[in-house]
Amino acid sequence: MPHPLIPRRELDFLLHDWLRIGDLPAVAEHGRETVDAILDLSEQVAADHFLPHYKDADMHEPRLETDGVHVLPAIGMALREYAALGLFSAGFAPELGGLGLPYIVCSASFAQFAAANIATAAYPMLTVANARLIATFGTAVQIDAFARPQIAGRWFGTMCLSEPQAGSGLADVRTRAERDGEDALGVRYRLTGNKMWISGGDHDVSENIVHLVLAKVPGPDGALPEGTEGLSLFIVPKLLPDGARNDVQVAGLNHKMGYRGTVNCLLNLGEGGGAVGWMVGDPGQGLRQMFLMMNEARIGVGIGAAALAYRGYRHSVAYARERLQGRPIGERAGPPIAIAEHPDVQRMLLAQKAYAEGALALCLYCAMLVDRHGDAPSTALLGLLTPVAKTWPSEWGLAANDLAIQVHGGYGYTRDFDVEQLYRDNRLNAIHEGTTGIQALDLLGRKLLRDSAGWAELRCRIGLTVAAAAKDVTLAPFAVTLAQMWENIALTLERLRAVKQPESAFDNATPFLSAFGHAVIAWLWLDMALVQAEDLALTAAKRRTCRHFFDHEVPKIAAWLTPVDTRGSESKVSAGTFD
Repeated sequence: MPHPLIPRRELDFLLHDWLRIGDLPAVAEHGRETVDAILDLSEQVAADHFLPHYKDADMHEPRLETDGVHVLPAIGMALREYAALGLFSAGFAPELGGLGLPYIVCSASFAQFAAANIATAAYPMLTVANARLIATFGTAVQIDAFARPQIAGRWFGTMCLSEPQAGSGLADVRTRAERDGEDALGVRYRLTGNKMWISGGDHDVSENIVHLVLAKVPGPDGALPEGTEGLSLFIVPKLLPDGARNDVQVAGLNHKMGYRGTVNCLLNLGEGGGAVGWMVGDPGQGLRQMFLMMNEARIGVGIGAAALAYRGYRHSVAYARERLQGRPIGERAGPPIAIAEHPDVQRMLLAQKAYAEGALALCLYCAMLVDRHGDAPSTALLGLLTPVAKTWPSEWGLAANDLAIQVHGGYGYTRDFDVEQLYRDNRLNAIHEGTTGIQALDLLGRKLLRDSAGWAELRCRIGLTVAAAAKDVTLAPFAVTLAQMWENIALTLERLRAVKQPESAFDNATPFLSAFGHAVIAWLWLDMALVQAEDLALTAAKRRTCRHFFDHEVPKIAAWLTPVDTRGSESKVSAGTFD
């Protein structure tokens, strides 16, 4: 294969044959020619500028020196090419210097860069989300000063939420913001505190770095407000408008298992009197504003996980076709055969295909929902599926990468082959932007037990798929299975809504998310199997993979629902259990 990125025919199938994105007004405005040109460009740039330094960036981690953090020069070269071709700005409106491309097209483009080099691709993912937040909630002056340079790819951006003592518990944030006057950029503050796990927190790649920082403004008594309601959002640039260095210092670098080309920092704010920052919007609105960036990042994480799984799958297929070992069962003579002919290897390849292609389908489906932002049912469904889009690719993309190592045998466990690095890179995705457990609480608590709009829309769309599949003699049995499976999930939700102690409904939220995610992917696989593409071989492969998913993966759903349905005092675990 010329490169291990996502095959173009796969993206064409998902975008044009299955999702029919030409029906989206934003896509119709540009035309398929523009979409295809962007996909062609993305594949070429990813293969030529991101892929070549994939292993070098893993071996040569960022280093902290007296003048700041330095990264592998090839990372900067790749990102300058990315910026020069307008890929930072592609998804922004023309009045902001962008091309106005739909989110789904930008997502498909990003998938190629994530497949080529997830660590380098993380910089534009964060920068674009940062700029979009400022463009949405900032003043015109703030947009000109801080969003436009990021849209042009000259400045990069970060999101600064976690702290050493808080982690994902944002109610416990202790970074303090003291008012320090007002200027053309808005109400000015001085920030003091520490921010942990800041990707892209410092480097020598861009002209400036724009930090979006969650902090709390003290009350009249000097005390910080409790809870997340007291969080406000601040723009804190590395370099101030006059060119002076802001009071933001790198206290240390985190040395990670994967994603090593992405700088990850502990930042100290205010060691010299207070880092200068400007509030975005009103006090106390920080977390609500940040959810725009967080949700975009969650879909981005899902796309990255799917892309890593897909690349691992492609490496596995190529290796299994070339590696000669063993003979068919029952034969003792004759030459060795390619391991791709062994049933167990075929099983592992098919599982990887089901995970990788299912994950990518889920993320692009959600990206399409983003582009239907004026449609209330689509918006509700997007809110419901976002925790699934972040989690399912992260968990099962990693499972695909695990199988990729297994297919390679002992060679897969060595650094001579890419699959071990793909596994290490993907291991992060179930952790950052909200762990699997946090996403499970979000899905069950905010999305299903409180709000029924997204659930109703999901059931409606599943019903349409079931009705269509019931008319196909090959797919009809899967339609029956899918309908029954979702009825079982509905019954589980009814039981959870009826519990006398509401907090106990969340005891097994993560197994519920596993079941729900697998059920969503089963729906999407059946929906894709209904498509009759011009590429008959691809259509047949989709149907075969759909069958695999229903035969091998769907039965797991009942097992995950069991502890959810049978929760009780006997399921409680005491601290002494772990002694």
